[in-house]
Amino acid sequence: MKASRSLLICLAAAALALPGFAAAQKKYDPGASDTEIKIGQTMPYSGPASAYGTVGRAEAAYFQMINEQGGVNGRRLALISLDDGYSPPRTVEQIRRLVEEDGVLFIFQSLGTPTNTAIQKYLNARKVPQLFVATGATKWGDPQNFPWTMGWQPSYQSEGRIYAKYVLQHRPNAKIGVLYQNDDYGKDYVKGLKDGLGSRASLIVKEVSYEVTDPSVDSQIVTLQASGVDTFYLVATPKFAAQAIRKSYDIGWRPLGLLNNVSTSVAAVLEPAGLEKSVGLITALYVKDPTDPQWQKDKSFRDWVEWMKKYYPQGDLTDTYNVLGYSVGQTLVQVLKQCGDDLTRENVMRQAANLKDFELPMLLPGIRINTGANDFYPIEQMQLARFDGKRWVLFGEVITGESR
Repeated sequence: MKASRSLLICLAAAALALPGFAAAQKKYDPGASDTEIKIGQTMPYSGPASAYGTVGRAEAAYFQMINEQGGVNGRRLALISLDDGYSPPRTVEQIRRLVEEDGVLFIFQSLGTPTNTAIQKYLNARKVPQLFVATGATKWGDPQNFPWTMGWQPSYQSEGRIYAKYVLQHRPNAKIGVLYQNDDYGKDYVKGLKDGLGSRASLIVKEVSYEVTDPSVDSQIVTLQASGVDTFYLVATPKFAAQAIRKSYDIGWRPLGLLNNVSTSVAAVLEPAGLEKSVGLITALYVKDPTDPQWQKDKSFRDWVEWMKKYYPQGDLTDTYNVLGYSVGQTLVQVLKQCGDDLTRENVMRQAANLKDFELPMLLPGIRINTGANDFYPIEQMQLARFDGKRWVLFGEVITGESR
């Protein structure tokens, strides 16, 4: 009996020494197990940016579908999504709860530049992934200083440079007026425009800002009109973007409007502003606009509609934010598939930084996701579009913007 027991011990030791044996072992950090992956998130389900709340609901609905299909590598996705009201102090409170009490594996798609800024150092200090941040601030692509933070959408500065290229080509003598949110989000967009204009930055003749606590931006629009600008760069979240578009039209001001991508939803922004008041606006897109009839026969669009009707029937089929939530959800599922049984926080970030020419069905044709150890900007391509009163009409080629 002693000889047999010794033999078994020797065999076990030999197995442990075999190449690849360690790789076959399951590795878990807090929030992961054989049956579940616990994911944390904050969203503005209330407050001045509540139009974005549908992003979180769409992601929860997508994970519901994945769970019904057996989860990811046999594990269900448990999303804990908390309301932060777009308030940084509340975001800090909720994130601490998610990490320290709920024990999530990582934070996914928390929304807002000021809110994510408030938690970035905390999450990096604790080595908790702040993954696919739901804002395009350029700071989310800085792996040298913040290796646990990664964005998803095109950077705001890159988008701003795209508008600058358009102005220089089509309106070289423009008088540009800017309305921006007075925080890192708004300033990032303005920097991109100025960088893109370069030596022609003097084309910007007036800049005004607003605070998220302001009741409206009506006075800022009147100020811009009085300054004589003929090109309007509108950097605002949905509520204030709708106000600005409506007020501009109502006072008879008809500049060329350049609208930032995060406020392009027909359902959440243009309909409240007035579709007829939004005609002629120009933006840059990277996902398929659900109001664009050219996608109606597209299989990827039909699959999205079918998914919406089954898993998120209360969601608006004209709201681009629901396309966004669906697409980011797909990206996360790919990362977790690549993780296999190594569900450590370190491996989650490693796999997020290992996406190569990854295609998503609802991204515009030609746009792919690519990341690397030194490239934390998953999407760097966009295409210009003009609103015709019913939908965004794409024009020009897919443009690759510089992310730095």
